[in-house]
Amino acid sequence: MLLRARPMIFAVFSASIVVVFVSEPPSFDRTYVIALLFYWLFSSLYSHLRVIDKTKNNIPVDYGINYSLSFALFAGPFGLFIFEALFRLTEHIAKKYLKTAEPDEWLHTLYNIGSFVTFNSLAFALYNLLGPLFQSIPFIGFWLLLFLLVIVVSFLTDCCLIIIFYITGDIQTQREALDFIKTRSWMDMGKTALTNGLLFLFLQEQRWDMLLSLFLLNYFVSRSFFSKSQSIQHKLERDHFEKMAYTDFLTGIHNRAYMDQTIAKLNGSGEWIGVVVADIDNFKTINDTYNHAVGDEVIRHFASTLKQFLKEGDFLFRSGGEEFTMFLRNRTFEESVRLVEEIREAVRHSTVLVDYMAAKRPIAYTSSFGLYFCQAEGTMSIEKAYIYADHLLLRSKESGKNKVSAQCGGVA
Repeated sequence: MLLRARPMIFAVFSASIVVVFVSEPPSFDRTYVIALLFYWLFSSLYSHLRVIDKTKNNIPVDYGINYSLSFALFAGPFGLFIFEALFRLTEHIAKKYLKTAEPDEWLHTLYNIGSFVTFNSLAFALYNLLGPLFQSIPFIGFWLLLFLLVIVVSFLTDCCLIIIFYITGDIQTQREALDFIKTRSWMDMGKTALTNGLLFLFLQEQRWDMLLSLFLLNYFVSRSFFSKSQSIQHKLERDHFEKMAYTDFLTGIHNRAYMDQTIAKLNGSGEWIGVVVADIDNFKTINDTYNHAVGDEVIRHFASTLKQFLKEGDFLFRSGGEEFTMFLRNRTFEESVRLVEEIREAVRHSTVLVDYMAAKRPIAYTSSFGLYFCQAEGTMSIEKAYIYADHLLLRSKESGKNKVSAQCGGVA
């Protein structure tokens, strides 16, 4: 996909080459070499711990801490280019070796080198230009300037990415572009400014012990955060698959598998439960008269109607084709009967507006119910109560449909 944006990527990379050629080379002394090795080592170690955000139109964007700003302030654009080239090529080779590289990984590498060198070189120029002005601000002048530089680099990076994603089709509207920029975290930018500021101060004073401590601290914190984010992601995935396993795809309510699981929990609880089995009258006629798509609309409408009458603690399941089961809790037998009658009346007086033969058509239908009320204790299991409720539903059908048949049982 990035192949479409090759001219833009080459332009950014070329801009970095121009910046390097017009800048002064660093003094390749012992201090520079030690700093380069520190940054290369910890940037390479840190790269696999970065959390990639793919929520923006499925665009992978890395918002982890980047050390390029402090190295640019210390070594200038030329010195930064050497670091970025060394680090990005190491990252590229590692991805190739681990077989995690994208098909156009070389374009990612060129873009990363070009963009980080170009934008952080601009930050280097701004630092030298605005430094005297911010030095006049007591205590916080240096940190305000670092935060400003991070904002500038972040904004330019986002703008460049928006152009590339517009070319590739991942961003298509102005609203998507604005949303892309808005999701940049102020906390992350503050963290980046603080980290790079401290690193720059330690580099100036050649405090290698403090530099190492900060790199190690950031590494351990990032590793902990990465592990937690992975754990949360795995839990979300498990919850998603569990929801899929226990949800009826047509109606969005619980399915028969979840019903069996709920029965196992409620058995022997000792509470009084109204087990209701309900289905749609003459459903086969609806399917035969219209089609299965219309039948599905009627089933969804029936499920929605049932759900409207239930309160917290109750359960609703799709236990068959057009059959639904409810577990009514924290009610008396009389309250349960009254509720089911209200549901039956609501269904009888409602209509479903469906698409049929290129037109909207209202469909009226009725439903029948079987209610068995019992205490889940002793030998009276919910499974047995369900069988009794199903027999009561059959009685409603045989006596003319659109009826409620109810029975109050007890502890067997």
